[in-house]
Amino acid sequence: MHLAFVLLLGASLTRFVVHHPGAARVPWVIGLSVVLAVLYALGPAFRPTDVWTVRRHRLWLAAVVVTWVVVVLLAPSFAWCAIPLFYTGLRTLPAPAAITLVAALTVLVVISQLRLAKDFDPNLLLLPPAVAGLATAVFLHMQRQAARQRALIDDLVRTRRELAATERRAGALAERQRLAMEIHDSLAQGLSSQQMLLQAAARTWDTDPATARTHVTTATSIVARNLAEARAFVHDLAPADLADGGTLHDALRALAERESAESGLPVRFHLDGSPGGSPDGSPGGLSGGLSAGLSAAAQAALMRIAQGALANVREHAGASAAVITLSYLGDQAVLDIADDGRGFDPAGPSSSAGPSPSAGPSTAGSAGRGHGLPAMRARLRQFGGTLTVESGAGEGTVVTATVPLETP
Repeated sequence: MHLAFVLLLGASLTRFVVHHPGAARVPWVIGLSVVLAVLYALGPAFRPTDVWTVRRHRLWLAAVVVTWVVVVLLAPSFAWCAIPLFYTGLRTLPAPAAITLVAALTVLVVISQLRLAKDFDPNLLLLPPAVAGLATAVFLHMQRQAARQRALIDDLVRTRRELAATERRAGALAERQRLAMEIHDSLAQGLSSQQMLLQAAARTWDTDPATARTHVTTATSIVARNLAEARAFVHDLAPADLADGGTLHDALRALAERESAESGLPVRFHLDGSPGGSPDGSPGGLSGGLSAGLSAAAQAALMRIAQGALANVREHAGASAAVITLSYLGDQAVLDIADDGRGFDPAGPSSSAGPSPSAGPSTAGSAGRGHGLPAMRARLRQFGGTLTVESGAGEGTVVTATVPLETP
């Protein structure tokens, strides 16, 4: 629009000077044309940014329009410079005032064209209003489109910010859940074992010092292992038994032996099948810490579930024996932790809150407990696995964790 105004102004001035070389008004027309060009060039300096600059911009527009009107009255050929002024008015003024200004400028253009014509021509009466109406309609439509696009962009930016905030909150909640599960399945269970051992040592300190010292020594080893577990989950590592490159079945076997030695509860481990499908039951597939078909994260989850289930058996079940079974059945790995304890009702009201496996009526849902089953289910959901609990009063408990094997 700025370039069009300059070209129209130059063409109109050239036409007037060529057609009226000796007229007395030529100097006035030339002077006013220069003034109009300078005023129009000052427009960007008055771009509105606040209330005061908006007023200055409107005063500038009034000066440009008044100067143009005087020039048109002296030289009607300058009338077509009105088209860029239409857009300037539409950009500067509110829609009603801008339409009024366009209508007034159009009337002046029609009068100027009729003055230039030797004979009456209907096109001179109809063409300027048609051009002005079309220019105004196009500009207002573009303004509405731009406003809708700005609103859409604002919505998108706001939605993106809300999504980023939601993702941050979800990340924080996920990390909080991870820490809660790690603390429950490692540190909390270890502290519970230490408490039981130290209480037993206190009861036998005077009557059986050797047994008391054995309990204290066992509690010390649990403290060392808990320290290693704490360092592992702070660094988001696998359980200590898996972090050194051991396989899952080796780690579960070591867990069973350690539980038997520390708590006195006989715990056996049984491996059914193998990750790679070897007929003799020996580990197949990948060598080292990763069993074929189970990711390191899935192995860590099964290990934590076994630790938590055994801790619940030790604390609540009153069992005389427990068995850990790791089975590879086609496309899934199944971990069973079974005991012959007092059992409980999995469908009871306390079970929805996540009672500890094998918890009896007097202990299920006690204060500060109830995180075990929800934590196990949350772990398994990450890998598309499931958790089932089979139990009954006086019938023992079987906790079964199933995880799909990954296709190599």
